[in-house]
Amino acid sequence: QVQLVESGGGLVQAGGSLSVSCVASGSIFSINDMRWYRQAPGKSREPVATITNGHNTDYADSVKGRFTISRDNAKNTVYLQMDSLKPEDTAVYFCNAEIAQRTRYGVGGTLREYWGQGTQVTVSS
Repeated sequence: QVQLVESGGGLVQAGGSLSVSCVASGSIFSINDMRWYRQAPGKSREPVATITNGHNTDYADSVKGRFTISRDNAKNTVYLQMDSLKPEDTAVYFCNAEIAQRTRYGVGGTLREYWGQGTQVTVSS
């Protein structure tokens, strides 16, 4: 089985910084895109940032210039560094990854999408 487990997050004042990380574990053959999403109370889940296996990145307009996504392929880990935080960044942050499990034949199976359980980020004004 494959699991994504987030850590980090917490409470910070507006203008401050926070980082979250997400580790993928289990019988993993390969990981393609890794993403961060967030969901604020009463709102839909929205994409925040994406990083490809080749480290190409993309960001939501609302976080460009403030957030930085990175990954360590050797550790199956994706990070999100959040700077100049605003109260509207308050949300539960979820990591998401496209992962191929290692089959019993030692090769990659079908790519599937996996989600972490989420971690709370609260920015006070």
